[in-house]
Amino acid sequence: MNPMTQVRLITGGAAAGAIAGLLFAGWGSAPLWALPVLAAAVAASELAAVELSFGRQRWSFSCAEGAIGAALVASTGGWAVLAVVLGVVMAELVQKVTPIKAVFNIAQFAASTALGVAMSHYLGGGLMGATAGMGIFWLANSALVGGAVSATTGKPYLSLLWQSMPLSALHSSGNTSVGLLAAWLAFNAPLGLLGLIVPMGLLWFSYDQQTARAAEANLFAELARGQERVTGQSIDVSAQVVLTAAARLFGGADVELVLNGGDGPLRYRGDEYGVPERHRVDPTAFDDEWVIRVIAAGEIVTGVDDRRPYCSMVLGREDSPLAVIHARRPEGATAFGRRDVMLAQVLVGQAESWLSVADLTASRDAALAEAEAAGEAARALGDLGADTAANLVVLRESAGRLARLAAPSRAGDLDPRGVGEIVDELHAVERAVASLLGAIALAADPDLASLGAGMGDVPVQRTSDAEWTTTGLYVSESI
Repeated sequence: MNPMTQVRLITGGAAAGAIAGLLFAGWGSAPLWALPVLAAAVAASELAAVELSFGRQRWSFSCAEGAIGAALVASTGGWAVLAVVLGVVMAELVQKVTPIKAVFNIAQFAASTALGVAMSHYLGGGLMGATAGMGIFWLANSALVGGAVSATTGKPYLSLLWQSMPLSALHSSGNTSVGLLAAWLAFNAPLGLLGLIVPMGLLWFSYDQQTARAAEANLFAELARGQERVTGQSIDVSAQVVLTAAARLFGGADVELVLNGGDGPLRYRGDEYGVPERHRVDPTAFDDEWVIRVIAAGEIVTGVDDRRPYCSMVLGREDSPLAVIHARRPEGATAFGRRDVMLAQVLVGQAESWLSVADLTASRDAALAEAEAAGEAARALGDLGADTAANLVVLRESAGRLARLAAPSRAGDLDPRGVGEIVDELHAVERAVASLLGAIALAADPDLASLGAGMGDVPVQRTSDAEWTTTGLYVSESI
């Protein structure tokens, strides 16, 4: 059966349970002002919900149990169900969740509250009836959420309940106890409510900090595991690690990352299992609608596009972004909430440092490569100088001798014997120049050395009258 069809069936069953509970409990006798107060309290609690992870699943907890428990102590009846539904509707409108998710949440709370109200009415209300009713509320809520999660993920239903129910029971009992205590104090010792302000504030602060620290710990763990897999840290590999970490931290979302590389933008697409798509794109990639939207906002942007929740963020300055990230969850999934935004803020800070360090590393490697090339050139020039130094000395000495031989004698006539010596010196100069040019040619193209080796198969008769060609290769005229 299609997962969405299963969710719709669960939603229909929850709606039927809500109607049955309302028919059994009736409307009740609460004052009119109690309905908007309870609705506002539920809406505020849902907007500040705490999301915790159990294995690979994410479950949401709020303080709505405390408000509902206090309402059941005050007056049991169907009015509480209507107030809770109104509160959930307001929260869903603010969070802009998908229609199927919103309908399920409304039906879930309506059924859980109606069954809790029915149990409280059956026991006669009061503190004991409200306690039992909140127990039913927790059981129904856990069963419905577990069924929806099992339908959409394919995980075994009983396994999900076994993983989530212990901690959710502790969380729900704590919130319910605060609500029941507040209701009892309101009827018996109203001034005692002031004493609950500080404990409730500390409780909420601890939830908030726990969630933030857990998110940071998960983020650091993902980045650390990615760093362990990186053998040579480059900006390309670092971008892939950041993308994979974002996909896992956002509950298996599909992530797109556009990196402003030195040779032009690079686009990466992938999920928690890797980055199968990577290619270079033209600069117009930064003109995409979601890129312009997040850069113009200058902050993390969340919402729903084509029925898929998304979260976009920019790394670096808005006028010169280092990269932009766009994470999208599947259709009908939970929208990105305040906790996800907090996690995204931590991700942005860490990813900016990660990619900046990788960029500096790439620049350093390029500088080292250039320095190594310059060193090789300097060594080649040094070797060339060592090979040609002797020939230059010969040239200088020959030039000196030629100058002396060409000078006229004191009688003003050139010595006839000097003509032969001049010719010999000219041959010496020719051989020295040929040797010098040959050394330069071999230094410029080492493959020329193979020519000399290849001529070993040709019989060459070397005599004292052999001459040098302009390539510096010794060749006899008698070959």
